Amino acid sequence: MATPDKRRLGFSRKAHYRAFTGYVLAILGGFVGLFLLALSWIDPAGFSVLRGAASEAAAPVSGTLARARSGAQNGWQEIAAYFDAGSKNAELQRELDDSRTQLVEARALKQENQRLRRLLELRQTEADPVTIARLISSSASSTRRFATMGAGSRQGVERGQPVRAPKGLIGRVVETTPNTARVLLLTDPRNVIPVKRASDGVVAFTEGLGNGDVAIRLINVGVNPFKEGDIMVTSGSGGLYRPNIPVAVIREITSDGALATLLSDPAATDFVMVQKVYQPDLVSQESGGEGSRPNAGDQAAESGEEADSGDGAE
Repeated sequence: MATPDKRRLGFSRKAHYRAFTGYVLAILGGFVGLFLLALSWIDPAGFSVLRGAASEAAAPVSGTLARARSGAQNGWQEIAAYFDAGSKNAELQRELDDSRTQLVEARALKQENQRLRRLLELRQTEADPVTIARLISSSASSTRRFATMGAGSRQGVERGQPVRAPKGLIGRVVETTPNTARVLLLTDPRNVIPVKRASDGVVAFTEGLGNGDVAIRLINVGVNPFKEGDIMVTSGSGGLYRPNIPVAVIREITSDGALATLLSDPAATDFVMVQKVYQPDLVSQESGGEGSRPNAGDQAAESGEEADSGDGAE
């Protein structure tokens, strides 16, 4: 028996009408296409009018579909961004933390460069400095005030040599080892420095108070000539410190002198420069002379001996 033809629609009128309608529409579409093709060849201007009319008729539908498509895309993007927001926020927070760390490091490097630049300018102006080194430690709770410097006898450091920072005097060397040196700070109660007022040369001497400040004592007792804001510098007397090294600024007047704040705070100083003794021959002669008045060099030696004996340990 022959196989039935699958293209047969049976006895359903609905199926017959649907097939017939499809054929008619296909034939009409073919004729319309042929007509439009012939029109585009025969009358291009007329074909353009028809094409414009068709575009105008389809514009609302096309616009609606385009907006719907764009809205769907934006919706998916917002949904994806919502689920991705947590990871992005965490990544941005990590970048912010890294940027803060880099900013702090950059600021620290800038300050370090500024300090080193000042030291370089100071070294260029000073005649034959001994060395430049870092202050590696200092006394914190003792009434005595010492600091340890990261340079010693191998670098040419000797007892009695002045130690200064870019802004002013720090102290002097009282003890050396091959690679370190002990510095007696200006704030030590046993450290006495001959000074003068920078504006007119009124002589005095400083005495450490052990609390970060120094007292300015008058040599000639009488009317107190000091005023707040006066700058005190080394006078050069005694032969140890070269003259005109900045020391302190007066902040309070007393009955016998004044209280002053150091221009170079040892606690805030990283690098220092060791200078040669201003007049080594004068220091050695006065130190060795009988009945001579104790000078700065003698005081340095006495302070070193006291440090060796353990008095006022850090």
